[in-house]
Amino acid sequence: MTTIDPSSSQDSASVSVSASAPAPAAAPSAASTPAPAPADAAAQQQEQPQPEQQQQAAATPFDWIGGEPAVRTLVDRFYDLMDLEPAYRELRAAHGTTLADARDKLFWFLCGWLGGPDHYIERFGHPRLRMRHMPFSIGIKERDQWVACMDQAMGEAGVPEALRVRLRESFMGTADWMRNRGG
Repeated sequence: MTTIDPSSSQDSASVSVSASAPAPAAAPSAASTPAPAPADAAAQQQEQPQPEQQQQAAATPFDWIGGEPAVRTLVDRFYDLMDLEPAYRELRAAHGTTLADARDKLFWFLCGWLGGPDHYIERFGHPRLRMRHMPFSIGIKERDQWVACMDQAMGEAGVPEALRVRLRESFMGTADWMRNRGG
């Protein structure tokens, strides 16, 4: 299960992400697998892993989502939606006039958080999410807009539904933990 433990430190979220998906199974070789009899064809078809099952067998959520190109697509869609959708007005206002730095930082962070390269840590050290977000007023509305915007971006970027559900849960937990004011 994808998890974040925001209570692991006073000023930072633990960004370890673990995938509970099974390890990828070795594919049988064509020479060792007899051709199915016509009567067994339907049963054989049901045993073939479906695309969703193959993605779940990825070693990390980073692999499951599709690596850096998919994370970049997700982050770009997230910030594009923030610019385009009136429903995310307060969230957008908190980001200043340009989103270029925010796009890069979220991309770098998510790569590592999902189990891929630690680009963010290599550049800035430990993420210390809560500390780094303290200058911004984050209440329930901002939390909900962030999670809704990310969820919409995940849907539009084609994040597999099972992964999307797991990530949405983790994002909500982290976003709620980052609130620094009521309401």
